[in-house]
Amino acid sequence: MIHKSIDINSDIGESFGTYKLGSDAEICKYVSSVNIATGFHAGDPNCMNETVLIANKNNLGIGAHPAYQDLVGFGRREMSLSYEDIYNLMTYQIGALAAFTKDHKIQHVKPHGALYNSAVSNKLVAESVVNSIYDYDPNVIHVVLAGSEWENIAKSRGVIVARECYADRAINSDGTLVSRKIDKAVIHDPSEVIDRSLKLVLDHKVQTIDGDQIDFEADTICVHGDTKGSVELAKLIRIEMEKNSIKIDKMSNILRN
Repeated sequence: MIHKSIDINSDIGESFGTYKLGSDAEICKYVSSVNIATGFHAGDPNCMNETVLIANKNNLGIGAHPAYQDLVGFGRREMSLSYEDIYNLMTYQIGALAAFTKDHKIQHVKPHGALYNSAVSNKLVAESVVNSIYDYDPNVIHVVLAGSEWENIAKSRGVIVARECYADRAINSDGTLVSRKIDKAVIHDPSEVIDRSLKLVLDHKVQTIDGDQIDFEADTICVHGDTKGSVELAKLIRIEMEKNSIKIDKMSNILRN
């Protein structure tokens, strides 16, 4: 008997030109929603179109994955930008991906890298991110870090929010992601990743990098598409979820039913 549901999302479409990254066609067999790069940290028009087609073939929820304009740093370098700068770069990238989708509609938006982390810790960034998505389409789902002030800002705008947790990333005691500059920020042991994912869905708890257990409510779990072994990891997570009577479903079905 199915007694819980969770969305599994993955960041894909990060190839551009002759540069190839990730195994998009393979990981799309095991996730339920995808965040497609929109050209600023990775991706290009050809890749966006191809990735949308792959997502449609697998009946996945399609989301834009906008970032700071930083190809060299893969969008992971912090930038100090104005509200208007962030609002416009968000709008530009959301529109770019939506142009490739059916009826120019997308399920969700999830910022990438440093832009995501900035929205967690910086009210101005969070407000510009939330407002840009809302003004583009108030029905689009906002993917936010669960338990963050960003989540509160989005909810105060009256939008649909998908609270996110990371299967393969360590978190601090306040629920924020551990910086990639710190050792063990990325979790590579498949057994540990699976155990963390199950505990999150079944018990609504997650273990911090300090070893503490904290409450953590999430609607979607991210498996990074560019992580080594990500396809097998996504497959294993899905198998274990289904063994535990957890339904894998795209966030639009979970949040709108």
